[in-house]
Amino acid sequence: MRSLLLGISLDPKELIDSLSPYAEIGLFLIIFAETGLLVGFFLPGDSLLFTAGILAGQGKLDVGLVVVGCFLGAFIGSEVGYLIGKKLGPRLFTRPNSRLFKQEYVERTRRFFEDHGPKTIVLARFVPVVRTFTPVMAGVGEMPHRVYWVYNFVGALLWAVGLTMLGYVLGDVVGSSIDAYLLPLIALIILISLIPPFLEWRKARREGPEPVSETVAEDEAHEIEEILHPDD
Repeated sequence: MRSLLLGISLDPKELIDSLSPYAEIGLFLIIFAETGLLVGFFLPGDSLLFTAGILAGQGKLDVGLVVVGCFLGAFIGSEVGYLIGKKLGPRLFTRPNSRLFKQEYVERTRRFFEDHGPKTIVLARFVPVVRTFTPVMAGVGEMPHRVYWVYNFVGALLWAVGLTMLGYVLGDVVGSSIDAYLLPLIALIILISLIPPFLEWRKARREGPEPVSETVAEDEAHEIEEILHPDD
């Protein structure tokens, strides 16, 4: 469970131990980075929250600081990600159409968040990597901030506080023998986090691919023709 990336261990217990005696502050910064900065997509949010709760249950961390800090990191981080998408989106996505970029992509993003935004903001919290990019895409897609704020708050509460307190309760119940159950419990948390994307994938397969409009089909056919016959 180690990562060579930046020399950072992705084992949640080792990571927390390496942050001592400022583990509570470190947890806030890590959760903030994972949910608010695109470079934090590789960080182990789910297992880190769960492990922090377990250690708090053993008295090794201050449970109040951990819960409040992780919630604030998750909520504020996602707000920052939303603002990044909203501020940089217009500059990135006002370019003319090209072979790699089309204005239609922006419209698809906007429609996606209009149709599924609230559900996506909450569910994405429990999906590794996706939770890092969802706030930015919500900003790019111009999801109303008032709506985003509410579901961001709910998602941060369920994810950051929920997983931390789950670990806290289990750590308090199991007690000193928690080390024997730590890896299986973390594996279970990771497995559960994969359920939402699996359900969405299965739903997408049942519904079939989104139909392509005649205009889009003509544009793509024209581009393919240009690639195959550049001198015509």
